[in-house]
Amino acid sequence: MDKRLSPNARCHWSTLSKAKKKAKHDAYYLALEAGLGKIDAERLSVKMTFYPPDKRRRDLDNCIASSKAAIDGISQAVGIDDSKFDLSFSMAGAIEKNGMVRVELEW
Repeated sequence: MDKRLSPNARCHWSTLSKAKKKAKHDAYYLALEAGLGKIDAERLSVKMTFYPPDKRRRDLDNCIASSKAAIDGISQAVGIDDSKFDLSFSMAGAIEKNGMVRVELEW
């Protein structure tokens, strides 16, 4: 996840805008690449698990806030407004090189 998306990052609005646009674009195409397309469902259960890149502690609330653009990209890919998402978030104990966010969907 791009560190510029963190609420604690104090970057210029245009830099933040570019980071959000890229995160949304990447999430959209990763969802399509995973075989997802338009889903015919009333609600969607979305579980996000964050795998940190190192042993430093991270706040789950910052990880959640940093994921907003990616959630928008997933929403666009599956054709369901993110207001109809049942979201759950967790922090994994395992360290993943370069970090990772695992997203699981159920409908």
